[in-house]
Amino acid sequence: MLSRYAAVVRSTYSGPIRRQPRKTFSRDVTFSVSKMATDLTNPTPASAALANESAYKPRYIDIGINLADPIFRGQYHGTQRHPDDLSAVVSRAQEVGCRKLIVTGSDFTSSRHALDIAKEYPGVVYTTAGIHPCSSAIFSTTHSHIDTNGHTMPRDPDPSKPVSEDDEPDEGRTASIIGELRSLIEEARRGAGSGKPSALVALGEIGLDYDRLHYCSRRVQLHSFAAQLELAASLDPPLPLFLHSRAAHADFVGLLRARFGARLERLARGAVVHSFTGSAAEARELADLGLYVGTNGCSFKTADNCAVVRDIPLDRLMLETDGPWCEVRPSHEGWKYLVELPKPAAPVETPAAADGQPPESADSRGPKKPRQPSKKPQKKEPEVPEQFKVVKKEKWVEGAMVKGRNEPCMIERVGKVVAGIKGVTVEEVCEAAWRNTIKVFPIDE
Repeated sequence: MLSRYAAVVRSTYSGPIRRQPRKTFSRDVTFSVSKMATDLTNPTPASAALANESAYKPRYIDIGINLADPIFRGQYHGTQRHPDDLSAVVSRAQEVGCRKLIVTGSDFTSSRHALDIAKEYPGVVYTTAGIHPCSSAIFSTTHSHIDTNGHTMPRDPDPSKPVSEDDEPDEGRTASIIGELRSLIEEARRGAGSGKPSALVALGEIGLDYDRLHYCSRRVQLHSFAAQLELAASLDPPLPLFLHSRAAHADFVGLLRARFGARLERLARGAVVHSFTGSAAEARELADLGLYVGTNGCSFKTADNCAVVRDIPLDRLMLETDGPWCEVRPSHEGWKYLVELPKPAAPVETPAAADGQPPESADSRGPKKPRQPSKKPQKKEPEVPEQFKVVKKEKWVEGAMVKGRNEPCMIERVGKVVAGIKGVTVEEVCEAAWRNTIKVFPIDE
């Protein structure tokens, strides 16, 4: 039997120099000193701008950080490798100016854990709640609605073996899942207290991912997305949407239009398509529809990716890390915007000998003793300096970042890369992203 969600899914796919008379010395001095004082107290626009830029302290909102993932509690693939260091992760983020964090909910377990974290960091941590497309197999007839080790999606499925498209959506399970998700949202709102804003600020992460059909079939993903869009339309007050689209643009936009109108005119609170890696044409269509675009390390992998980021209007831009994944890596095209060019070395002047003769050459002093190579290997300085100590998880020490685990403090790199790509200042990027984020999500400034 086809549901109403299935029905919606099916319908979408400059002359001469003159000597000036000499002025009195005392007047000149008085005038000069007075002018200097005026210049210092009333700087020119150019000097004022330079002073403002050097004094600017960036402020960020990480719109997508998976702090509910067990890795931020020291657990890797079910094994405790080091102590829980979540508080240090949040502290480092605040140290670089990341004042707000929106923790992604991608299934029921992570959505509830995110709300628990928000209680620990009120006014700093906010959350989303939803079922990620790669977690959407729970809507099907062949998947049990059971969370395994913090994740609803299968553990390490074979990418070469997509889930069969014969896998059908289950009507009973869909009603149960949507009911549970609605209850979670209402509970979070009640828990905030009367008149107080809820830490839950968006419905998501929801959408489509055709790059990872080994987690969930296309058919079930479409069903899951349509069902959650229906839930979004029924919420009062409505929530913004935190969206995911990967290799599925036409179907993604089609479902949004089917539910909220051709121009998304019925999408009351707006939405962001996070971790964007699509084409320039896709980005333009999203912006034309009034949607916002989230950028992270995955948005800077290639020259084509960077060209897309260059074209995203500042008034449609948001910043994120999507940690513990999507870090900016040396292999990425965008990495070059983090590398500071070395300053040219000052020329070395050769001193003259005391008798005025040229100094004795090195050859006239006899052969030089060869320098003995150091037995200790020389550690290569990083191309991009690290603000915090970085260690492997096996050598974890308190206060250090873990190699390969992306953190919200790395959002400053995202901002710097975007600024470099677009040829604007970091301040312009940060302030635009801040305004956009505050406009969409109900977050206290």
